[in-house]
Amino acid sequence: MKGTKMLKELYIENLAIIEKAVLTFDRRLNVFSGETGAGKSILIGGINAVLGGRVSKDIVRAGADKAVVTALFSIFDSGEDSEKELLLTREISSSGNSVARINGRTVTASDLKEIASDLIDVHGQHETRLIISREVQLGLIDDFGNIQKSEYEQAFREFSSVSKRLRQFQKEDALKDEKIEILSARLADLQPYKLKKGEEEEVSEKLNRLLNIQNISETLGRAYSALSGDSTGDSFGAVDLMNISKVCLGEAVKYVPQCRELKERLDGLVIEADDVRREISSLMGDSDGIENLPHLQERMSDFLRLKRKYGFSADELVDKAEQWQSELDELQCGDDVAAKLMEEKKRLGDRVKTLGEDLTRRRQKSAEELSARICVELAYLDMPNTRLVFDISPAQVTISGMDSAEILIAVNSGELPKPMSKIASGGELSRIMLAVKVVMSESESRAGKSAVMVFDEIDSGISGRAASKVGAKLSELSRDRQVLCVTHLAQIAAVADEHLLIEKSERDGRTYTSVKSISGEERKRELARIISGDEDELSLANAERLMAKQINN
Repeated sequence: MKGTKMLKELYIENLAIIEKAVLTFDRRLNVFSGETGAGKSILIGGINAVLGGRVSKDIVRAGADKAVVTALFSIFDSGEDSEKELLLTREISSSGNSVARINGRTVTASDLKEIASDLIDVHGQHETRLIISREVQLGLIDDFGNIQKSEYEQAFREFSSVSKRLRQFQKEDALKDEKIEILSARLADLQPYKLKKGEEEEVSEKLNRLLNIQNISETLGRAYSALSGDSTGDSFGAVDLMNISKVCLGEAVKYVPQCRELKERLDGLVIEADDVRREISSLMGDSDGIENLPHLQERMSDFLRLKRKYGFSADELVDKAEQWQSELDELQCGDDVAAKLMEEKKRLGDRVKTLGEDLTRRRQKSAEELSARICVELAYLDMPNTRLVFDISPAQVTISGMDSAEILIAVNSGELPKPMSKIASGGELSRIMLAVKVVMSESESRAGKSAVMVFDEIDSGISGRAASKVGAKLSELSRDRQVLCVTHLAQIAAVADEHLLIEKSERDGRTYTSVKSISGEERKRELARIISGDEDELSLANAERLMAKQINN
């Protein structure tokens, strides 16, 4: 079968009272039995740990640094006619930390849980209680019918998004008038200033120059005189002196050829110095405009006033004014936006309703087929008069659809079906859960999703003929997949392909749990113990009959 999984080996070290145990499994039905408190629940806890479940440091054996659980899986793909092995490991330290590995590679516990979810389906008492949940019951219908909800879910997400936007807009719309007044006041306040980008920096530079005009004039004058000499011509400036030096070097070239290069270098310096002198002269004439000083001071005061009021520079206020104007425009045409959102919400709402109604119809069909299949299984499990139906009723529209589902049952003829949570006994719930698992496993097998099934006390509350039926059903279930089962019933233990005995002992004042495979006489004695709590002659005879019956089948 495509995608068949099998747990080949389970290694446990220092887990509670289990010091060390290596368990190998048959590909079909494997049962665990043993005295109460021997450690059967610890094995299930170990399996849950290696599947990425929550762990506590309390499960580490006293005195040990860490507990280790390793599970070796075999996965066979008939489509590719190949088999591969997968090794999952979980280490739990005594400090509470844990390490997860897949094929030796360290991963997170959530990664381990994700990959393990496709490998093993663990059913315990918690899952029996879960089946009472309406969400779980609705999920059963969808899984059994392989109901695809992606189109509906996408439509619902789009509807929810538009609805959220509309609610936000309507919430903001309640404060619209106040916002319009505030934004209008801000824009009216800024309008007379006619702010422009870069103006504040330009005004600051001009103002700084005019306020320091005397100092600028004096320093530039000294710089100009140093290059040009004084205005009377009584002293030479740097440019004149360099020109004299250049003439002298020209004369020296006749006698010292190396002076030619020096003269050429000095030519460049004279040109550069003369250019600097002309620029200084032009800057000295930039002292005009002193009459603009009052205007510049008033403009700078405007900038400072606006910054104190709004907390932004002039350049920032230019950007803010554009943003405020955009917000104001949007608010003033808000009615159009609201109308468009409402129209879009209605369109998407109609689509969600149409797709949801189609989803309901598909669920009703799936529920009818599923309930019929479960009733067939329940009849086999000694509940022949049970009537089980899925009551699908309208519910709040969510991402899951528009439906609520609840299992109603009547266990006796002539009774009206009532909620399962109110009338089913513990034994009935166990058989209902098993029937559901059997039917769902057939659906999963057809989809190529067969996982190892683990049952922890699926036999709770049942005995006699019903127990034999449960055992036969577990055996039947194991034809298509591997099954592991913790049991207290000889009728179930007797049909196992592999019987694992869990025993507890004391040694040097410490408790130890061991697990071993049993067969022949040892298995007969264990079945006798389960039957009566003792290995008397009658119990051994009954155990032998159970084993013979299994061999004949």
